[in-house]
Amino acid sequence: MIELIRTNDAVIISFVESLLRDAGIGCFVADQNMSVLDGSIGILPRRIMIDEDDADEARQLLTDAGIEHEIRQK
Repeated sequence: MIELIRTNDAVIISFVESLLRDAGIGCFVADQNMSVLDGSIGILPRRIMIDEDDADEARQLLTDAGIEHEIRQK
């Protein structure tokens, strides 16, 4: 798996998960439970992980949605 995005913005995480799900691309949100360590204030980022084979399609989806600035560089 590779990291597609890393953010502490819950709205972005939810939006990207929805985009990927609708496109049939499986994903995993890593570090989702780290909020316990930061007192639930959201300072620790979460990562959306995807299969490397889906990377190009997923990056294009985020670009088409106008959030290409969230994509982690290769």
